[in-house]
Amino acid sequence: MREYERKGLLERVEREAATVGARIPEEIEVQEEPIDLQSFVFEIKRRETVPPGERDRVERAKRNLRRERLERLEHIEENEVSYERGEELAASIIGIDRALEALEGLNAPDPETEAERQAAADRKRWMSFLKKALGRDDAGGGRTRF
Repeated sequence: MREYERKGLLERVEREAATVGARIPEEIEVQEEPIDLQSFVFEIKRRETVPPGERDRVERAKRNLRRERLERLEHIEENEVSYERGEELAASIIGIDRALEALEGLNAPDPETEAERQAAADRKRWMSFLKKALGRDDAGGGRTRF
């Protein structure tokens, strides 16, 4: 593979919006073991929450996917493959990234919980601001001297 082709593949893989519109591969081989990646991700995402017993399985899958992504990326970086194989690896890396994004989203709090947390933080900041603006110190609630 030519150097500019290799650099182009690497740039495509590392592009921030690379996963936009990308599909999760139906099946992928991780450490020489085939995994039905698409069905696994959809099965996990379909649930409201991930049960405690499944969390270990999801975390293990994410670790394995990250490891596989790194191995595939190294093949391109070290120029060990033909351009055609590099194209296949780049597409699979983007698919792995898409699956990882979907699995990482499971750890995010639901929007209502996040909104409540933000509202509580906003109230705390507002009260702190009011105390300072009104000249009250934190210890006794009295006025501070200027």
